[in-house]
Amino acid sequence: MNILIVKLSAIGDVLHTLPALNALRHAFPQATITWLIEEAASELILGHEALDRVIVSKRKRWLKDVRGKNRGLAFQEIRAFVQELRDTRYDIILDFQALLKSAMLITLAKGDRKIGYGRGMEHSEESWLFLNERIPAMDMNIHALTRNLMMLAPLGIFSQETEYRLPITLADRDHANRLLSGTGRPSDQPVICINPVAKWETKLWRNDRFAQLADVLMERTGAAIVFTGAMEDATSIENIRHQMKHPSLSTAGQTTLKVLAAIYERSNLLVTTDTGPMHLCAAVNTPVVALFGPTAPWRTGPFGEKHRIIRAQLSCSPCFRRQCPTRACMDEIGVDQVSEQVEDLLYPQNEFYEGLSLA
Repeated sequence: MNILIVKLSAIGDVLHTLPALNALRHAFPQATITWLIEEAASELILGHEALDRVIVSKRKRWLKDVRGKNRGLAFQEIRAFVQELRDTRYDIILDFQALLKSAMLITLAKGDRKIGYGRGMEHSEESWLFLNERIPAMDMNIHALTRNLMMLAPLGIFSQETEYRLPITLADRDHANRLLSGTGRPSDQPVICINPVAKWETKLWRNDRFAQLADVLMERTGAAIVFTGAMEDATSIENIRHQMKHPSLSTAGQTTLKVLAAIYERSNLLVTTDTGPMHLCAAVNTPVVALFGPTAPWRTGPFGEKHRIIRAQLSCSPCFRRQCPTRACMDEIGVDQVSEQVEDLLYPQNEFYEGLSLA
């Protein structure tokens, strides 16, 4: 049996599809399972033990090259990609993306059963028209990970297992350990990671509050603070660190996705905005304190009961807007609110502890 999973992006969405992949592998141990994915998130699944093959779309790069000097090379790569997509006839194709961009690729692919959610799914861009087996539309307020598992019902799979099995290598963990050694921490000192940046400006918390939070946590828990982020986040992170009273470590731009996952494995907790690393941390079973404003944590928050969500509970939230004149839903989250949740997770039995004096 040949099975094709279509989930192109983004980081959190791909991670929310991994439990469905593992459920498929458990149900069909002899099947050949292929995953079609875009380049930016492909590292999360390359080398995954439940996969036999990964087909990578370089769509964003190709669009850029077609408009520039590398047009010829882009067309060659696109042709090779289409040939690779069509070189196998799949018994089952699963559209976990449910967008027009995935529907177009599913149309190109050879498949007997092209399965996905039918008409009525929010933001689906009429992608259901390109399927020949349509599941009744699902309430979007069901968490994305659960919706992905429920999409396997036509195959007789009714799993509720939250299993990721990220393909983190020994080299990834060694790299993470080298980066964390920059904290100079004793082996018994907790590590708190902070991932302060998000792609939507409405998801951002103020830099000065992240700086205050980091100082408070160091003083009250004795933890080492490690900032994480992409290269483009480095300027914002340095602004936060500049406002702090105490030294911290930044790994911005120094990690791959799997090295970042390995850092979160070795950490005690992550404080984060609503962004991909939040889901990466949850996938390695490290507790998350997530700050939510314009989006809905019950839809796409860190999955599992060990995490904490902090919201201002405004009547206009969630609005799912990328721009807002006030950003009140994030500005009304206080430093004390966040620090209390972090300390409660670090010391769940309200154990007595004495914060280290770092002044």
